[in-house]
Order: sequence, then C-alpha cells, then structure tokens
Amino acid sequence: MAFLSSFGQYVAADSVLHRLDARLKLLLLVAYLAGLFLIQSPWCLAFFVALLIGLYLLAEVPLRLALRGLKPLIVILIFTLLANSLSFSLIAGQAPSWSGIALIGSFGITPVGFQRGLFLTIRIMALFSASSLLTYTTPLVDLSDALVKLLRPLARWRVPTEDIAMMFSIALRFIPLTAAEAERIMVAQSARGARFNQGGPLTRVRAWIPVLVPLFVRLFKRADSLAAAMESRCYSGQQRTHLASAGLRLLPLLVALVLAAALITLGVLF
Repeated sequence: MAFLSSFGQYVAADSVLHRLDARLKLLLLVAYLAGLFLIQSPWCLAFFVALLIGLYLLAEVPLRLALRGLKPLIVILIFTLLANSLSFSLIAGQAPSWSGIALIGSFGITPVGFQRGLFLTIRIMALFSASSLLTYTTPLVDLSDALVKLLRPLARWRVPTEDIAMMFSIALRFIPLTAAEAERIMVAQSARGARFNQGGPLTRVRAWIPVLVPLFVRLFKRADSLAAAMESRCYSGQQRTHLASAGLRLLPLLVALVLAAALITLGVLF
C-alpha cells in the first residue's frame, strides 16, 4: 500500500486529546501553525517538533502512522531541500570544504542553503503532521460541528457557515477515499503489466495516465452519487440540528487560550 495516505482517518482511542473539545483543538492547531510559520530559530523549531511528538504519544497515535502520512509529500520535501541547497555562488574548481561542494563549475551545494532547506523541510513536515493529528483524534462529525460553531458569528452577514462546514467534512472524507481508490487502480493496472517505477521521466508520467483517467471518472461518479443522496434527503444547509451541543467549560478554555498565546509568543520572539 505505497500510495495510501492516512490523512483524514480517525484513530479510535481514549486519550486526553480525543476527549478534548474539537473547538479547542482547532484553536490550538491554528496557534501551533501560526507559531511554526513565525519561528526563525532552529532550537525553537526543535522544540515545536518535540512538542508534536509528545502530543502523538499522549494521543496514543503510532508515530509510524504520522510518517506514513508524509509519503505524498516526498517530492515536495526533496524539491524544497534541493531548491535551497543548490547555488551558483561557489568558486569554480574549489575542493569540497565546509564552504560548499562544487558539482559543476560554480554550481553546487552551499551549507547555508542546505541548512535553510532542511529548516523549511522540517517545518513542512511538522505542519502536515500537526494537521493530521487533528484528524486522527477527532471524528469528522465533531470537526464539522466545531467549524459551524466557530463560524456562527459570520452567519449574521449571510455567510453560508453550514455549507462551508459540510464542504470541509466532505473534503476530509474524500482524501482517504481518493487514496484508496488510486491504490486499487494501481494494483489493477500492475496486474495488467503496468510499471510505474521503470523507464525515464516521460515513460513514468505516461504510465500514470491509465491511473488518473479512471480515478477522475470514479471520483466524478462518487460526487454525483453523493449529490443525489443529499438531494433525496432534502439537504439544504439551513436549520440543521446537531447531535451534541455541549458548551465549553471555563477551565479548558482558559488553558487552551494560554497555550495558544504561548505558542504564538514563541514564534514572534524566536
């Protein structure tokens, strides 16, 4: 299952993060991502990564699941690292040293660029893993309800908050479904003799055409079936009822606000 992504899947457990209100988890996620984008210090980035690993352990979510979820980002991560590491600023003909490694003429790898690329690569990995942790510990129904409650003040200006929440939950649900559908098509095409890891770049791109075409066809059929099912149930996005409507308790809210402020402050200062 090399293509299957674990993003968007719920991992059932009875941890503190699983029991935490979805609105507070969304608030903490936004604060974590904001702090992650603001930080410039490698030591502060290491703290954010260590904090994320601790949250995975606290949530009883296997770390291998988080690493498997990073597979779709491998190309982006490699490109980010190489785009920052390679430079034309080296002195032609110099021997490899701490100041850089010349590959072709003045083109080569610079230590400063490699450090910057590694910093950005780790930041992208932490960003994606933190977003995945939210879906691992929160059911999609709770996420959509939390989004509706957070966007409720915008309903005064006729913002379709219910529709936004529904599109959000459908998009999250379709991510693992799309990955599973692509995996099934790849297995079927491989059984017919297709090879996705042989030949040059153009050959490999052409090998994906028999996968992408039926994948898009099935996705459109699935979307059409979903639309028909929602219409048959008279869905209009207005005056929806919710199974749970519990309010926020004061102590968890205060703790979440303090933690969110601390994460953003760390990003601003470091």
